[in-house]
Amino acid sequence: MKQVSGMQRRSLVMVAAAAAFGPRAAWAQDYPARPIRLVIPQGPGSGADATGRQLAEFMGRYLNGSVVVDNKPGANGVLASSIVAKERPDGYTVFLTSVSLASFNEHLYKKLPFDPIKDFSFIAPVVDASFMVVASQNSGIKSWADFIAKAKAEPGKLTYASAGLGNSTHLYMEKIVRDLKLDVRHIPYKGAGPALLSVVSGETDLMCVVTVTALPQYEAGAVVALAQSGDKRAARMPNIPLIKELAPQMPALPGWYALVGPAGMPADVVKKLSGAVIAFLDDDQTKKKLNEQFLFPIPGSSEQIKARAAQESKIWGDLIKTLNISFD
Repeated sequence: MKQVSGMQRRSLVMVAAAAAFGPRAAWAQDYPARPIRLVIPQGPGSGADATGRQLAEFMGRYLNGSVVVDNKPGANGVLASSIVAKERPDGYTVFLTSVSLASFNEHLYKKLPFDPIKDFSFIAPVVDASFMVVASQNSGIKSWADFIAKAKAEPGKLTYASAGLGNSTHLYMEKIVRDLKLDVRHIPYKGAGPALLSVVSGETDLMCVVTVTALPQYEAGAVVALAQSGDKRAARMPNIPLIKELAPQMPALPGWYALVGPAGMPADVVKKLSGAVIAFLDDDQTKKKLNEQFLFPIPGSSEQIKARAAQESKIWGDLIKTLNISFD
């Protein structure tokens, strides 16, 4: 039998490697060769839709391709998550997930058809949405100190509105109330709009709500702003204290969005998409638009946002379990 020399052996290995990786490398270099679908877990006109459309438009230009928005609302993002988790991990289907989908849903639903962390490739963090705590003018509450004093003086009398059981507006206000050891009753509504209107009318006393939703009512004098989330006071609300200033023990109120895809996406495709997101967040026009919507770019890597999702799953999962919230 003829012996194969060391040089011949090395040549054969190189040929095999080229055959194995050459087509894939060329494929990645040509990506995207067709339109990318960006799945949004909410309907047109929603916060996620507005953010996703801005991102899709920029990514299309940056990648010299086309990014098409596909709205798939339903079941608090479970429908959209299920669809994306089953897609091929080739980079042609991506998903704008959020803290609610990645960190809350596994604790809210008895059985999910996917794992919100393991069944997705985390690509890049996108933005964090600001929240604010507001009070009804009829409540007599004019400050955070008033809120605490009134709640302690009359346990169980004050009420807070939410956009629904298990919604972030519910969990965040409940976390505040429990950390401050207060007795305030929860009144759920079907959506943030009706909930906020209940505060405006005086039907309920308080609400923790997305800032961009509450700001018009605050600026019109229809509600009293008690606190805002985040690490820095917003320029349009310089006199409203941060929650972290008033209650340092409170965890951050997360309102983040992140770009993900099905598990198993090639690292080079993830890198390309991540680069597009980073460029999007670094664009001056983008920054201006996001700031107007009280959306703040999140620095960091795919690994960091994945770790954050897992960490916040633990924090808010414990609260969901304590509240005994469970959906079929």
